[in-house]
Amino acid sequence: MNRILTLDPDAADPAATVRTVIGDLPDNRLHDNRHPLSSFVFDGDGALLVNVGAPSDRCLDARGRARANGSGGCADSAETAQVRRHAYLGDGRWAQDSTVFASGLRNSIALVRHRSGTILQGENSVDLTTPDHPYDEINVLRQGGHYGWPYCVDLTTPLPGWSAAQARCDRRDRPVALLPPHAAPLDLIYYEGAMFPELRGRLLMSWHGYRRAAGRIVAAETDAQGRPLTDIGGRYAIYPRGALPYPAGAPSVRGKVLTPGWDAVAGRQPRGSPVVLAVAADGSIWVTDDRSRAILRIARSEIAD
Repeated sequence: MNRILTLDPDAADPAATVRTVIGDLPDNRLHDNRHPLSSFVFDGDGALLVNVGAPSDRCLDARGRARANGSGGCADSAETAQVRRHAYLGDGRWAQDSTVFASGLRNSIALVRHRSGTILQGENSVDLTTPDHPYDEINVLRQGGHYGWPYCVDLTTPLPGWSAAQARCDRRDRPVALLPPHAAPLDLIYYEGAMFPELRGRLLMSWHGYRRAAGRIVAAETDAQGRPLTDIGGRYAIYPRGALPYPAGAPSVRGKVLTPGWDAVAGRQPRGSPVVLAVAADGSIWVTDDRSRAILRIARSEIAD
């Protein structure tokens, strides 16, 4: 869990080509967080931008009180809840030491870089028991930005356990758009395939969460910089049916659900649980689904002459 590896899948013995590219990432093995995976993207200069998940859900002690800054590797720790940058050294080598690219990010499994240079992050917000709060987020990451964890959610709302003075939400970077509560975005990719020309340039998102707004793949409209276009006063779909409003005045992604009706149907299908997305050479969309333990293919049906 604390290494990034490389290998040559076309070698006669791929296992013999495995080597560590970056090691000694924070060891997130099964402590009180649930953010063990270190996903990454390449920046325009070849640097690796690596997710390091938060050490806990929302940085509270056993009594539900806010931990002091830095206590237990929490609030303002320099070790976790951030995206790190490892410089490219050339010849397939990256710096083992890193700098902090952006912080205040609970879990940046979903990262993507647009060809314009825009870097987006899908934030899995804290896991409050309320089904309709807090909202997940799409953030545009910038060097040195702080995006609120563990102090703030939504736009400028302090989390329980933190006072407004501690949270300082007005000084944090606001999300570019809110996603449904507990949507749990786990992957972001831009679609540039030929099979679905109506989706070209759109941002595809996998919403993996187990709550009633998740279990979907969504295609969001974007501008020339790859930033999602937004609406004010939008609504989001919930299972088994219906829709709920976003907070008044909050931006939400303008897009289309590609997988309507992906709820559990007895004797027919489990509920969707999409994780990783990829676009194949023919433009079809592939997705891993960890509830059905399958790789699914989304494609247009061939029409015979």
